[in-house]
Amino acid sequence: MNTSQTELKKVSLESMDVGTENRAKLKALFPSVFTETLNEKEKLVESIDFEKLKAELGTFSDLFEGRKERYGMDWPGKRECLKIIQQPSLATLKPCREESVNFDTTENLFIEGDNLEVLKLLQKSYHCKVKMIYIDPPYNTGKEFIYPDHYAESLETYLAYAGLIDDTGKKFSTNTANEGRFHTKWLNMMYPRLYLARNLLREDGVIFISIDDNEVSNLRKLCDEIYGEENFVAQVEWQKRYTRSNNTDNFTTVIEHLCIYQKSSLFKVNLLERAREADARFTNPDNDPRGPWKATPFLNQVPPEKRPNLCYPITNPYTSHTEMPLNKAWRYEREKFEELLKDNRLWWGTKKDRKVPDIKTFLSEVRQGMTPINFWSYEYAGHTDLANSEIKDLFGIKVFDTPKPSLLLERIIEHSCKKEDIVLDFFAGSCPLAQAVLEHNRKGKNYRFIVCQLPEPVPENSQQYQMDFKTIADIGKERIRRVIQKIKKEESTIEKLDLGFKVLKLNKSNFKVWEQAPQTSVNQLTFLLEDHILHINPKASQEDILYELLLKSGYLPTAKIEKQQIAGKTVYSIGDGVLMICLESEITREFIEAVAATDPERFICLDHAFKGNDQLKTNAMHAFSSRRSGGNQDVFRTI
Repeated sequence: MNTSQTELKKVSLESMDVGTENRAKLKALFPSVFTETLNEKEKLVESIDFEKLKAELGTFSDLFEGRKERYGMDWPGKRECLKIIQQPSLATLKPCREESVNFDTTENLFIEGDNLEVLKLLQKSYHCKVKMIYIDPPYNTGKEFIYPDHYAESLETYLAYAGLIDDTGKKFSTNTANEGRFHTKWLNMMYPRLYLARNLLREDGVIFISIDDNEVSNLRKLCDEIYGEENFVAQVEWQKRYTRSNNTDNFTTVIEHLCIYQKSSLFKVNLLERAREADARFTNPDNDPRGPWKATPFLNQVPPEKRPNLCYPITNPYTSHTEMPLNKAWRYEREKFEELLKDNRLWWGTKKDRKVPDIKTFLSEVRQGMTPINFWSYEYAGHTDLANSEIKDLFGIKVFDTPKPSLLLERIIEHSCKKEDIVLDFFAGSCPLAQAVLEHNRKGKNYRFIVCQLPEPVPENSQQYQMDFKTIADIGKERIRRVIQKIKKEESTIEKLDLGFKVLKLNKSNFKVWEQAPQTSVNQLTFLLEDHILHINPKASQEDILYELLLKSGYLPTAKIEKQQIAGKTVYSIGDGVLMICLESEITREFIEAVAATDPERFICLDHAFKGNDQLKTNAMHAFSSRRSGGNQDVFRTI
């Protein structure tokens, strides 16, 4: 059988196509609104009948013309933001062993690169897997902030900016002091990132965003649109300072805001441990077998004339005294009173002679914890001086201008995460989130962090530069290393702790992407085809290729990888054989049969390893698909 008669699928080198995914979800909900129309080239294409969609949603078009007034948020460039979101990334994340700690065993990630590209690349691997996201984005105070995704800029711009290609003429655009606090640039920077970040959250996930007064109102509106106004959880005021400032004649700012949004109503905040003095209020003077209780008044605060249904005579079963409500009505109606009386939940006093009883509220039935409040004092969540002290303790000098205290991040984790959850910070800065995770894990947790930071250069005349920290990313990586060393010195048992992190760096794909210009001559097309036969970058290592395939196939870059020998060929086994990857330049029928016998969920190899043998390729496809129910051809793919 010729391979042209089969549907051999290749590994996609693109990140998740957000637009396609969203259209698929819409089609699952409203299949009737999809229709076929002719495009400009007179070809049939699938499109959406938006008027019909409105009708499906119960909104019908009226007869008047012109734009309708509507509630919402708009700004120059928003449409372009949506285009950027839906442009898949063709980049990759290259492993960097020499800058990592415990590379082969850790489940923590430090990603160096433009976070917009990185968020796109994480869409397949971490879709709906992250429990909590914390970010501390630029505050748009009028000072310069890096704005990496101007519409004319691309991965090439980032590579030039990061010094990864020889082109010093390209630079990320910025929001500078002479431009002032332009909201548009800040919104255009934040919108696609927050949109893509939502896809990574679990259904019970939550995002915490630090912000100051300059953009807090815009941030709330932005998140209302992306996450849904109904998913607003709280706006916490964090007391970042505990002293007044003598550097201003105006109000001294001592707080910053934490805007909190949930992915859905499945998110439940973790309660605070209840204070012991609160439990001491529960006693058991009548030796009730249900345990300690405290008295709750049976009287209501409402006067009798307003709630006549709560006014009726009650009788003390021990003294036969009957009482009517005077200035206050009872708390419950008669039927509920009878239930409480029958269940021995009314307390008539130690001598059982009270005219009006109390209700017994049992400790075992009370919520085991206290809800957090929306003001976090510096005693509870740390302050900026503490953050600077942490940096100085680790480095000896202040190597970062605006750090957050790790205690603030510890509190965020306490309120949002359970054991073994994944947390993400894609504006990592000096990496306080990573430190908070490592500190929490000393207490028996097993959280995993993903932090992402742009390699933003530090000034060459700074102390940081003299200490060989050329970028903010260098400072973040070194902070994590020093925290790990600190924990190793302080802990006697570290065998169960994940004291490591894997460094990945944003870079060009290891594979050439087919690009044909609209006006291509036969000779040019012939050259392109010949050049694309060997479409793998000859400088790429097998490990570089392996990690790109993991990302593009939707597997975690922290997955367990084992190198095996099968029929004389090297094979990488990921996740105990769930995924098998062979990067050998030539494979045989015996090898294909041996790998198929291991029954992986997916097998990937190089297309040119078949040396043009279509029959071998066809046999390989059938060898894998025949082992899966329904002849699943997704098992075998080439690159």
